[in-house]
Amino acid sequence: MKYFFLAILATLSLHQLAAQEVPVPSRAVYTELGGNSLIYSFSYDFRFDPTHTDGWGMQVGAGGYYRDNMGFFTMPLIVNHLFGKEKHFFEVGAGATLMAFRARYVTWQCDEFGCGPIYERNRTEIGLPIHGSPNAMGMLSFGYRRIPVGGGVMWKATLTPMFNSNGFWPLFAGMSVGYAF
Repeated sequence: MKYFFLAILATLSLHQLAAQEVPVPSRAVYTELGGNSLIYSFSYDFRFDPTHTDGWGMQVGAGGYYRDNMGFFTMPLIVNHLFGKEKHFFEVGAGATLMAFRARYVTWQCDEFGCGPIYERNRTEIGLPIHGSPNAMGMLSFGYRRIPVGGGVMWKATLTPMFNSNGFWPLFAGMSVGYAF
């Protein structure tokens, strides 16, 4: 009889362990190179419905540099949707990357006397010319995101076409590595 109760107790304990839910990773922090950040950023991504890994969400980030009295600051704000299940997701997104910069853009001009640099202030170029600071770049995002079931190290690779008043640049890409929780 004693073994019977021990067997029931063991079965109930195993049932309780099996009934525990795996946490749903609906948030992530990561470093992004290229992509929506233009150069690099540290980003926070979250789902609007925290009970699902897929669905609608948003990326908010910040990045930049400052060196030799020149600098660049970016802040991607992207609404995205993840399609998929388990650990494989297709990401589609759209938004803007806000930026402020202090730059000296150099172009070369040649005439009959030779060639020389021309320095332009408040202009830079990342795929497309950007005139004036602060400014914004429209961003689209299409890519693959791998998020482990239950959370952990995640990564993504995206094609991120960008546009502004100077045109459309379809071939810009980015890579991200971080932690989903």
